[in-house]
Amino acid sequence: MNSISCSHTPSSSSPVVYIHNAGFVTRQRLCFQFPARGSPASSCSFHFGIPGVCSARNTMLRPMKRECLTQNASSLELPLLPFVVNEVLVPTESKTLHIYEARFLALLDECLTKTKGLFVHFVLDPTTISDSSAEVSFSPRYGCLVVIENVERLNIGALVSIRGISRVKTLKFIQEEPYLKGEIVPMRDKVCESLHNAGLKVTELNEAMYNLNSLEIKIKAPKQTLLQTRIANSLMWAERGPSLELDEAFIPSMAELVAFAALQPVSGSTPSELLKLKNKKLKAMVVEDTIQRLNSSLEHVKETTSLVAAKLAIQSLRIE
Repeated sequence: MNSISCSHTPSSSSPVVYIHNAGFVTRQRLCFQFPARGSPASSCSFHFGIPGVCSARNTMLRPMKRECLTQNASSLELPLLPFVVNEVLVPTESKTLHIYEARFLALLDECLTKTKGLFVHFVLDPTTISDSSAEVSFSPRYGCLVVIENVERLNIGALVSIRGISRVKTLKFIQEEPYLKGEIVPMRDKVCESLHNAGLKVTELNEAMYNLNSLEIKIKAPKQTLLQTRIANSLMWAERGPSLELDEAFIPSMAELVAFAALQPVSGSTPSELLKLKNKKLKAMVVEDTIQRLNSSLEHVKETTSLVAAKLAIQSLRIE
């Protein structure tokens, strides 16, 4: 299981990201160079030095409501939690974070008491690297507004179940310690030329996803009794829509949510399949055309359905 640990050294106030992956660990210290208040946040730089943890797993929905958090109708000031690119989160997707470092437990407390469970999950994306400098520049990208659905307190830290709501962009950082906080604005698709065409695509994608779910549950191990896959979980949430008192600008259309719901891993995915899915998630997070995203997701679901069907055929041969 991959995980990300975040902390800082006693000699530096800069947060640290530890990347745990397949038996090896790398570490980097985030040296954010915050822009002046009011200017766009274009990049931050990395150096190298200690940790709290974030690891992923699936969860169920627990609806939440929120108070008015906006300073104006189109922006929010919220805590920000950085991840590496492999941990990109898309709207409708759920996962669980294991948080146990003090600064991020403080972030959790603020979310539960002041923002009604809302914060931003974003990816640090490498930008141009200068050959003459040892520093690496990163930009805050692929931001996803998330809501905390459940918190399980542990002897050390807490398991925090979150759900992606919508794509957002970080305008500026407004706080560095004890954790990042920034001003965000929503990212919305361009208006569809034909709502009718979008509706037909949503219906076609819905049917394809439920067909995939019916096949995927057959490929699960015998002890896995749940008849709901990650895709079905995300699709059901998308069809209900976010149960949050949130500015409409931050609520994606049904078509957008359904398209993102298709981008979930299936049981028994290989590393290469997961890598391919990650790249599709990253592309979907920057696409601005709903029809284009629906078409891409439909193609992905059909390919995955064929793959799962082939695995089932091999599985039946082995049983015989």
